[in-house]
Amino acid sequence: MLFNYKRIIKSRRARQHLLRLFDWVPDRIMVSLQYRMKTGRRPDLKNPQRFTEKLQWLKLNYRNSLMQQCANKVDVRSYVASCGLEYILVPLLGVYDSPQEIDFDALPERFVLKDSLGGGGNDVIICSDKRSFRKTEACEQMSRWVTSGTHRRHPGREWVYDTSGSSRILCESYIEADDGSSLMEYKFFCSYGEPSFLYVLADRVLGKSVSLGIYEAEGFRKVDAYRVDENRLERRIPIPPNYQLMLEIAKVLSAPFPSVRVDLYDLGEQGGVRFGELTFFDGSGYFSYDPDSFDFDIGSTVKLDGRDG
Repeated sequence: MLFNYKRIIKSRRARQHLLRLFDWVPDRIMVSLQYRMKTGRRPDLKNPQRFTEKLQWLKLNYRNSLMQQCANKVDVRSYVASCGLEYILVPLLGVYDSPQEIDFDALPERFVLKDSLGGGGNDVIICSDKRSFRKTEACEQMSRWVTSGTHRRHPGREWVYDTSGSSRILCESYIEADDGSSLMEYKFFCSYGEPSFLYVLADRVLGKSVSLGIYEAEGFRKVDAYRVDENRLERRIPIPPNYQLMLEIAKVLSAPFPSVRVDLYDLGEQGGVRFGELTFFDGSGYFSYDPDSFDFDIGSTVKLDGRDG
């Protein structure tokens, strides 16, 4: 059974509202149903071997309160600072409970607004030029972020986002590569402080498209495997100037967790490294790789050793 309801229901908001009608369905049933709909397979939740299966197992069986802190884009900053890495944090311009609190006149010409409990390019607003910034449209979007109960229960059953409260809005400085080139993202997959693979995301058009390549963490060697739901990154990407530093940062930040994706930016030799976010359930685990065997390859690096928080 393979059913891609994104093609049928184009609106992300509509899909989320639809899934929340099923909040009453137990997590184990809903996780298995969504996994099968998206991948065409039944997940093995007793003896998971695939990466995507292990993510479902972790949703259902592993709880660590630190994960909930780190899933929040405001609260994670204190965790990063506690690891001695405050210098990689993007400068914070403000945190708000509603868009009405934001004094846009006091903000710099370029800035970035984020949903504290959001994920992906859908919950980010980038202002690269105040003169063309659509303030009214941005405020309407942010109002949806902070609506009470918006994140009451995550549609993919990612418990780290479950909260009785609502999101906050954070405003960060606009960052860019020091040579003016397109800013790329480096997403390290780690288990208890050991990075294994990473995604490289390039050529992003926010909320529309991005190209994704997969690399081995050791040596930055490209892997002949792809996410079938993403555009393939075909062009050659040179090793980033601060790659070894990013690798060490990923080791430090991932140390307490059986599985986490550490997202970083390399701004170049002069700009250094900046922190993006920590993500515990990449794509909610509802996707496939080409070839299928890579799902097992990355899955073998995730240690489910029974530790809890």
